This record gives sequence, structure tokens and C-alpha cells, in this order.
Amino acid sequence: MSWIIIAVVLIVLFSLVLLYNRLVRRRAMVREAWSGIQVQLKRRYELVPNLVNIVAGYRSHEKQVLNEVTEARSRCMTAQDIPSRAKAESGLARSLKNLLAVAEAYPDLKANQNFLELQKELSDIEDQLQMARRYYNATVRDYHIAVHTFPGNLISPMFGFSDEPFFQGREEETQPPQVGF
Repeated sequence: MSWIIIAVVLIVLFSLVLLYNRLVRRRAMVREAWSGIQVQLKRRYELVPNLVNIVAGYRSHEKQVLNEVTEARSRCMTAQDIPSRAKAESGLARSLKNLLAVAEAYPDLKANQNFLELQKELSDIEDQLQMARRYYNATVRDYHIAVHTFPGNLISPMFGFSDEPFFQGREEETQPPQVGF
């Protein structure tokens, strides 16, 4: 009888270790996914000043749009947590759309090789960023499922596993840019 009790205790302990390791692995995947987003955001931040400078050289009186992009970039770089970063990123995406819409109005600028290269690179970065956001949100979803389903919901509070925020876009990201001339 004592062997059965020992076997059951060992099975329970082994199961707890496996579950704990699964939760740790999921949390690590969430952090890795967030790191992927940060890499793409850094690439975007480095590209924005070049894009702004090229556009500024063509049309100096579009200062409001250029200032908006610069200020949005600064807000993104100083955001501390994921929700505030998501909000700031939405503002930057909106201002970049406005900047590109302004640039489209100038044929010389549209034909400029440097601008075309920057525009292509920005488009590539935005695609990579979208994929990184999807991956991040998928890992957060999987992590939440592991934390909130049985038996994870029994041990996750004991070891400090808590929810991670999703990276959510804002409503205005889906709206076309409004540019007036």
C-alpha cells in the first residue's frame, strides 16, 4: 500500500514539474515574441528620420506632418509598457501614412530613388512588424490558455504566472490618412 501512495505522490510531483516547465516555456515565448516586436520597431525608428529628411527636402511647408511623425516617434521610444507602446505605435503608424500620402502628391519625390528605397524598406518593416505582432499575440494567447485552464489555473498563482497584455492596434489604424492641401 505504501508503494502505491509513493507512486501517486511521485506522479503528482512529476506532473507539477511538467506543468511548471510548460508555463515557464510559454512565458519565455511571450518575452521572445515581444523582443521580436522591439527589433522591428527599432528598425522603423531608425528609418523614420531618413524618410522625414528626404520628404522635408522636397516640401518644407508640410512641417505639420513632418513634426507629427517626429513627435510620434519620440512618444514610441519613451513608452514604458506594452499598452502605452501599442497606443504610441498606432499614432506613429497613422502619422507615417499621412507622411506617405503627402509624399505621393509630389511627382519629383515619388521618382526619387532614395525615397523609393526608403518607402520599400518601410513597407517591408511594416510587414515584418505585423507578423511579429501576430506571433506575439499568438504566444500570449497560448500562455493565457496554459495559465487559465486546468490544472494550470491551480498552480499558476502559486508561482506568479499572470496575464500578459496583448499588443492591440487602435481603431484609427484602420482608417485612411486624411491629408489636406
